[in-house]
Amino acid sequence: MFVDALSVMGSSETYEILLPLALILMCSKLFSILGKKIGLPQVVGILVAGILIGLIKLIPNQTVFTEDTLKGLSFLAKIGVILIMFSAGIETDLKQFKICGLPSVVITLLGVIVPMGLGFVVATAFNGGFAHAGENVIHNLFYGTILAATSVSVTVATLKELGKLNSKVGTSIIAAAIMDDIIGIVLLSLFISLNNGTGAGEVGIIIGKMIGFFAAAAAIGVALHFLLNIIEKRYPHTRRLPIIGFTVCFFFAYAAEKWFGVADITGAYIAGLILSTVHEHEYINRKVEVSNYMIFGPVFFANIGITADFSGITATMAGFGVCFILMGLIGKVLGCGVGSLICKYSFKDSLRVGVGMMVRAEVVIVCTQKGIDNGMVDPAIMPFVLLLVVISALLAPLLLKLLYKGEKPDDPNLMPPVEPSEAQEAPAEQASADGAQA
Repeated sequence: MFVDALSVMGSSETYEILLPLALILMCSKLFSILGKKIGLPQVVGILVAGILIGLIKLIPNQTVFTEDTLKGLSFLAKIGVILIMFSAGIETDLKQFKICGLPSVVITLLGVIVPMGLGFVVATAFNGGFAHAGENVIHNLFYGTILAATSVSVTVATLKELGKLNSKVGTSIIAAAIMDDIIGIVLLSLFISLNNGTGAGEVGIIIGKMIGFFAAAAAIGVALHFLLNIIEKRYPHTRRLPIIGFTVCFFFAYAAEKWFGVADITGAYIAGLILSTVHEHEYINRKVEVSNYMIFGPVFFANIGITADFSGITATMAGFGVCFILMGLIGKVLGCGVGSLICKYSFKDSLRVGVGMMVRAEVVIVCTQKGIDNGMVDPAIMPFVLLLVVISALLAPLLLKLLYKGEKPDDPNLMPPVEPSEAQEAPAEQASADGAQA
């Protein structure tokens, strides 16, 4: 891939990619700040920036987005998605499994099965109908896999604001989201591999390769865990740790795709999952995020907007897209909610868990793009996936605040800190009050 990118950029002046890169970085930052101000994930702002920048392609004889520069940006975007999934793996806290145990497993399983099933049904209905379901079963299952993904960053921020992050609902959501991502990534790799297979005999080989990859990753992970902890004790906060982290990320991504037929993003995620057990995992992740979100991450999300093709949105696709969004929202609330009820949560807590789990962000976009790259989903579905991200990010905080209305926080320390200006005014107000009492 790297050689191809160099040959592409070598066929024209290398500096030509610098102007679109400058536009992407500046506009992405501005729109991400704007998105944050109105309560949306910053990634939504970057995607909108990409769509607006992409309008330049409509200008006759423009030289900003040529075939060569678009291929160069695509190369940077591929690095970006690898690092995004690597960071997601590092941020996974495996200790959460011990806190919630069985309830989180039940919530996760139904939270994956129900939206995935609804997505499959809707995709089948619009993709040839149930009479031809067998012909497109893998592709339709992949649409369902997209809806299985979740991202609870918005939910966590809301629960923290309400002082409910460490409640039964909060810990259940976090633990379930972790398992949700792992299952979703495994399913994504499985269906991509099956799509590239040629017969029933391939299924056993594909599953065997996946098991082999995870076994090899676990063995290497144990050795890495001890090695990195030894290095950390001798050289705390050394730059060697993030450099080794990047090495592990890229090697696992390469090995997963090249030798085991597993998606490269799965390899990157597993690499991050292994490093999440290292003492200095936060330091490593901080360095990864700085590198990624300075260039590669914004290019990945903006590139989706730039290359978005809205010409394929027919009336049928619009109907499918709307149903797809509805199933994505309903599926998580229904699946996770019923899972909570089975585990004897109250109806209100079950609804809270379902609402908290319906948020989508980076992972659903990554999964969709991977499906498009492998020819498994229609590129015209991407705008509807972006709408799902926006709608879920707006709805979840609003509904959670309504569901917690009137309840006191379990832990006041989890509420947002007092602004400096307010903190300075408070002692003065208290002093005048004390003086008046005296």
